[in-house]
Amino acid sequence: MSLLVKMFHFVNLASFKYKIDESHSVGHSMNILHFAHKIFQSEQSKYPELREQERIVYMCAVLHDMCDKKYMNEEQGIMEMEQFLAPMITANELSVTKQIVSTMSYSKVKKQGFPKLDAYTRVYHIVREADLLCAYDFDRSMIYHMNQNNCDVLVAFENAHDLFRNRVFRHHSDGLFTTEYAKIKSTELEKEAYCRIQAWKEILTNDCFDTKK
Repeated sequence: MSLLVKMFHFVNLASFKYKIDESHSVGHSMNILHFAHKIFQSEQSKYPELREQERIVYMCAVLHDMCDKKYMNEEQGIMEMEQFLAPMITANELSVTKQIVSTMSYSKVKKQGFPKLDAYTRVYHIVREADLLCAYDFDRSMIYHMNQNNCDVLVAFENAHDLFRNRVFRHHSDGLFTTEYAKIKSTELEKEAYCRIQAWKEILTNDCFDTKK
């Protein structure tokens, strides 16, 4: 069984165990994997040394939310990830993977800045920026709020809209993108997010949903 197959099985099991909703479970792992793959391909032409770090990119992409403090104790999540990966990868790969997944969250970057990972700095930014690109999915943000805050779709829309105004639409001005692919793709995704928000406004204010009291 390949490492990729085992990783997605691990994500499935952990999502069930910790009640990780669809905004951060398997579907999100797949999306960040695809973005990480695209960024990796783009960066590899400029940094040939990345070729030997490809597996770390994909491991971090698939597993990055399996220690998310929104759903579990972060140290417990990292320990379980370590126990899962240790028999299959090198000690160095494991160490780097743990460093990346434990320092790439938006909140940690805003508070502590980028970590010093020397030869693995490009790997870190590839995975972190892939995750940021996933953040432009407005519906995903609504789904998170509906599940975590137990709110209805109207409140979820307002919460998500606030998040986009105060965080997601500031990714560029906050200097969070370093790769060319992410800079270009994020501009495209930002436009799509604005359109999605407008569409939601039209749907949520449509009087066809009014019910008789």
